[in-house]
Amino acid sequence: MRLLASPVALRMGLLLLSALFAFGFGWFLIRRMRKSLAAEPESLNHVPLATEGLPVHAYHAVIQQLKQQKHELAALQLSERRKAKASDSLSSAVLANLPSGVLFLNTAGLVRQANSAARSLLGFASPAGLHVSDLFRAAIVRSTDGVATHTDVKQALGPALLGKSAVRGLLLNYVSRAGENRVLEVTASPVMADDASLMGTTLVLSDKTDIERFRHDQRVHREISHEMAEELRTSLATISGCAQQLAHSQDAELARNLADNIAAEAAKLDRTIGSFLEAREAAVSGS
Repeated sequence: MRLLASPVALRMGLLLLSALFAFGFGWFLIRRMRKSLAAEPESLNHVPLATEGLPVHAYHAVIQQLKQQKHELAALQLSERRKAKASDSLSSAVLANLPSGVLFLNTAGLVRQANSAARSLLGFASPAGLHVSDLFRAAIVRSTDGVATHTDVKQALGPALLGKSAVRGLLLNYVSRAGENRVLEVTASPVMADDASLMGTTLVLSDKTDIERFRHDQRVHREISHEMAEELRTSLATISGCAQQLAHSQDAELARNLADNIAAEAAKLDRTIGSFLEAREAAVSGS
């Protein structure tokens, strides 16, 4: 009784009871927290979308969809690369078989590409990297009637090189590196991008050497024909005059002189016609 009546013992008893109550309450809370943590993974599979985020199966669906889109994009890029490669191969094959020379110049006027016909016409194994001024250094711009002008080739191609307009029907007297004289017709066209900026210039070369040679021969033949007609007219007039004088002449000496003149003019006609026929045969055999 004395022990229970002691205030120290009473206090110790109260502390013991408080400790036991706190221990029991804490043990109860821990059990409830364990049950709540164990039940939470199952609830994530059955509970709808929470306000804080997506459920796990929704994340998986989004990831699968992104992977599928990535695969489709890769397949589309591969298909576009194949189409671009096929288009480049087709363009290269077409350019390689063109009889006309085709060159592509960048914005600085340097040759970037040239097909086999262009290399053959210009006499370069590979003109890539050459400036247009060096490419046509020995070329002379000529007019349509064949007369050489003092215009520089770069200046003549200026509108196309600057992206202003195309240059068509430009005739050049060109000497290849092998010393061959050629007449080239150049068509220059600027290549514009979608934003109207200049990407470069294309040059199309056509060999007009044979055509110009034929035209030159035709002009020469016309000149020869004109000269021969004048000579024939003069000789015939001389023969006609001598024949008239011979018909009315009674002088034997004068008659002999007139006959000699007629014979000389006849011989001259024979030589003129013979020269014309020989030149014509040579032209036909040469063509």
